[in-house]
Amino acid sequence: MDPIAPISLTSIEEARNRIAGVAIKTPLLPLNIPDAPCEIWLKAECLQPIGSFKIRGAANAMALADQDELQRGVYTGSAGNMAQGVAFNARQRGIPCRVIVPETAPQTKLTAIARLGATAVPVPFDEWWSVIRDHGHPLEEGFFVHPVSDPAVIAGNGTVALEILEELPDVDAVIVPYGGGGLSCGIASALKALRSDIQVFAAEVETAAPLAASLEAGGAVEVERTPTFIDGIGGKGVLPEMWPMASSLLDGSIVVSVKEICHAIQTLVSHAHLVAEGAGGASVAAALTGMAGQGKVVAVVSGGNLDPVVLKTILEGDIPPLA
Repeated sequence: MDPIAPISLTSIEEARNRIAGVAIKTPLLPLNIPDAPCEIWLKAECLQPIGSFKIRGAANAMALADQDELQRGVYTGSAGNMAQGVAFNARQRGIPCRVIVPETAPQTKLTAIARLGATAVPVPFDEWWSVIRDHGHPLEEGFFVHPVSDPAVIAGNGTVALEILEELPDVDAVIVPYGGGGLSCGIASALKALRSDIQVFAAEVETAAPLAASLEAGGAVEVERTPTFIDGIGGKGVLPEMWPMASSLLDGSIVVSVKEICHAIQTLVSHAHLVAEGAGGASVAAALTGMAGQGKVVAVVSGGNLDPVVLKTILEGDIPPLA
């Protein structure tokens, strides 16, 4: 695939108008905990109607799509959250939706996909990853919404940044979970256009941190991946078409452990009354390391679709078993 062209501020501002009424403006909440290394703020995307930021990019991509093509149906490849974003918008339009999911997708997300009227198609992780890498599946029909490297999706994701700056104009750094780069690059595109001094960091889990490895190698690489309950991040590699944007816009990757993410999820429940999934907890865990600086740091809580059994395990002080 060719590299994704830079996303303009105008595209992001237009996306905000386009998705109004579908995605909500989520609150920016302070995380008041003792001995925090910085002033931490939470961008609570876990409070979106589908429990994830993915509703933004899906809404923008489908609004910009050829409407005749959409009538044939829509499909995506997703571990769960983009699936819900596409399914939510498909249901509003009255069109069929299919979702290719990895076999390890949590039941909570599969149930949500079905509740929204979409059909989940479980496949082995490597086959699922090929859908992401190859931008589609040869046996599927309809309009394909890529969960990451679609300019319309990235622009929709970037609307998060506009809301952050409206609420906290003197923010120093923003930390964004890194799955494929669509959220972090969208947010960074807007922030760097409006205030080039803001640092934007990715948050990754040490069991699969392809961006950190790629930054070290100086190019997009694939890594060994250990499956965990953290399904929204931790892919096998950095998509080559995303590498130019990610490497130029992001100020680094903060890699945290599964244990640190579990602690962050506990902290969010006890101090902010928010439930975050693993990816959403990663940015908070990264903020708690102090590696994003000592100023005003926003952690994007990207989603809250966490299996209740997994949440119970974490709140009891244990680490959920590997997926």
